[in-house]
Amino acid sequence: MVASSNKWASLTCLLLPLTSAVLRVSAEPIPAALEARGVWDPTCQRIDAETSNATDVYGAGTVHYAQGVHHWASSSSQLSDCVVEVGSTADIGVVLKIVAETNTPFAVKGGGHSANAGFSSTEGVHISLAKYSDVKYDSASKTAEIGAGLIWDDVYEKLEPYGVNVVGGRVSGVGVAGFTLGGGYSWLTNQHGLTADNMVAYELVKPDGTVATVTARSDPELWFGLRGGMNNFGIVTKFTMKTFPQTQVWGGLITYTFNTIDEVSAATEKFSANVKDPKAAILTTYNFVGGQPGISLLIFYDWPTQPEGIFDEFLAIPHFTKDVKTRSFLSLVTSSPVQVTTGLRAHFQMVPVLEYTPEFLKAVVNQTNYWGTRLTLLSGAFFSFAAEPFQQDIYTHSLPNTRAYPPTGAQFFSPFNIFFGWTDPFKDDLFTGAVVQSANALVAAATAQGQSNLAGVPLYPNYASKSVSVEQVWGANLPRLKALKRRVDPNNVMGLAGGFKV
Repeated sequence: MVASSNKWASLTCLLLPLTSAVLRVSAEPIPAALEARGVWDPTCQRIDAETSNATDVYGAGTVHYAQGVHHWASSSSQLSDCVVEVGSTADIGVVLKIVAETNTPFAVKGGGHSANAGFSSTEGVHISLAKYSDVKYDSASKTAEIGAGLIWDDVYEKLEPYGVNVVGGRVSGVGVAGFTLGGGYSWLTNQHGLTADNMVAYELVKPDGTVATVTARSDPELWFGLRGGMNNFGIVTKFTMKTFPQTQVWGGLITYTFNTIDEVSAATEKFSANVKDPKAAILTTYNFVGGQPGISLLIFYDWPTQPEGIFDEFLAIPHFTKDVKTRSFLSLVTSSPVQVTTGLRAHFQMVPVLEYTPEFLKAVVNQTNYWGTRLTLLSGAFFSFAAEPFQQDIYTHSLPNTRAYPPTGAQFFSPFNIFFGWTDPFKDDLFTGAVVQSANALVAAATAQGQSNLAGVPLYPNYASKSVSVEQVWGANLPRLKALKRRVDPNNVMGLAGGFKV
């Protein structure tokens, strides 16, 4: 009976949004073309009527609809009234006008990698940027114009023939748009700063429908807001970024079993404290999968060969698997099998870390084991605690007061990410609460070890749980962002979309 009840409850969760959509069906006859595409909602029908042929509107039951609402995390997908694949900035302006007039919730999806439900999904109008998929390299200006509908894998592949690269995502499947608007930590961050530090221009459709190319000179305040201010100021369709010469790189993935965790932790602590070469980076992830803990280590060096001494300790530890070699940048990014987590329900939370001390890493191991052993039998499928050490000068690559996140001049910290993946939608509150509880425990552990002022450190918005406040995300920059919001979006059109709202 329990299994049967859960089955019907799950079915009800899926059918309720569809029932709601049916209740909003227009009383007017539906054109055959719209009926064939499953577009029943009157607001969606109006969007189809008032936009150009460059834009397409799809309803449930079509391939484009399924692709549009799909997210890496199944918990971030919702059944929308329709998916609007926008094809021009003018049409985006029309859509924003219509949702504003009808007070219709909407979402904007680039790559679809958000772990916060409702941040790039909606039960209303789902705007897909899939048609913004071009990458144009300009050798004269050494910049690349990148469409907001891409994932970083696509960008790296298209830039590789030119021997150049941009400061983008570190693992496969991450979208360009949300990552960039949230700041963006990269394998190249030690050398060049965050992704937001390497912007040249944004093509932006403002909430009133007007289109602007935003640069540091054209509108300094809006430039500030777009660099880490998320989706509060309109819809970005293209990003123009600095490029840098890119050779082959050295690195890849090493996995370790539970009996070598202490050795890997010791090597991680020494790397974080002693390695000053900005071309070197690691990502040490403590996992609990299949009933036991282990470590996945990504190592990176921005040159075809590694220098002696930097990674020796990691390489000397007995491993379970090892895929480390000279390879393309794209090959390194895709070397971690992150696709195994696709389709899980997911939640993130960030812990700011000043130092990866032995005591802190021991606390991480304890949290990994604690939650893994307790939640695996409750549909828990993946528990991940990612240590991401960076150089202490990474926040100095922008002029003061020109970036929403992280605040220029902010105290240095590394972003430590907690990610739990599970399968049962009825356990969402349990797992999201556990993620936040674990993060609080690690903040308390770091504070007890002398890492002070962590409570006031702005949280990386791309890792932050939706439960945190906007004060925790933007800190002292929040009043300035609110003033910008009043100027750019006085009618709060972007408030109809999800995300951290200023």
